[in-house]
Amino acid sequence: MTTDEHAERFTLLRPLLFTIVYEILGSATESDDVLQDSYLRWAEVDLATVRDTRSYLARLVTRQTLNALRASARRREDYVGPWLPEPLLLDDADPSADVVLAESVSMAMLVLLETLTPDERAVFVLREVFGFGYDEIAAAVGKSVTTVHQVAHRSREHVQARRRRFQPVDAAETMQITERFRTASVTGDMAGLLSLLAPNVTWTADSGGKATAARAPVVGAQKVAGLLIDLFRTGGRMPGMRIQMVNCNNGPAMVARIGDRPEGVLLIEVIDGKITNFYAVRNPDKLVAMTVRRQISR
Repeated sequence: MTTDEHAERFTLLRPLLFTIVYEILGSATESDDVLQDSYLRWAEVDLATVRDTRSYLARLVTRQTLNALRASARRREDYVGPWLPEPLLLDDADPSADVVLAESVSMAMLVLLETLTPDERAVFVLREVFGFGYDEIAAAVGKSVTTVHQVAHRSREHVQARRRRFQPVDAAETMQITERFRTASVTGDMAGLLSLLAPNVTWTADSGGKATAARAPVVGAQKVAGLLIDLFRTGGRMPGMRIQMVNCNNGPAMVARIGDRPEGVLLIEVIDGKITNFYAVRNPDKLVAMTVRRQISR
């Protein structure tokens, strides 16, 4: 087997492997590092011993991802303010036809997955999103098949108990609500803004202490609306500031830029026609990935 064949097999599956790692780690830049390290290991493998390339590589990257996740646990404990996953910049057409994939990379789901242990998160992602068998997952996480069954059941119940019961939101409706929100915020239309917000809407901002942002979640329509109008008023006074609509985590998002430099990303969660959550990422380290559009797959 040649190095070219190693590269061909890995490249073919890279969108899938990236998606697995990103959903477990919540970081696009760290996912790139994991895939680079995984490829170096893959390049040393005798391909004659590989029966199923997809299963083998999924197992390989999962092991490396769990190592990375455990290594970063202390950094997250010491993190200043709320911690949010890195926003994932996608092509506009990617991947609306796959409802399971779309939900699995949504910011709301990634935030929910943060409440699981590393093993629970890996097992849930591999089983519920990618459909791997229990024996394959057991090999990936270094547990017995019986234990993996138990972890899968526990993590699935955990997610279902915390995931709101709602029908998938139509992409056109979400875009329409986002545009109405943007107009109301920019023009200072308090009544129009309040009409779009759920009563218990929550604003969560991630700055890591490296940018100006609320250090704790803000809850309540009146408080969040006031915060938004102040934010857009202040941003409008910054020279060169512009707002760009993009597809992040398979939903409409707003990126504030000064020149080519992203200053922040704002994602929204819509349930039953109302905005229930705002996720604002201001940490400059987490905005680096906003320069590259990613491909995801399952």
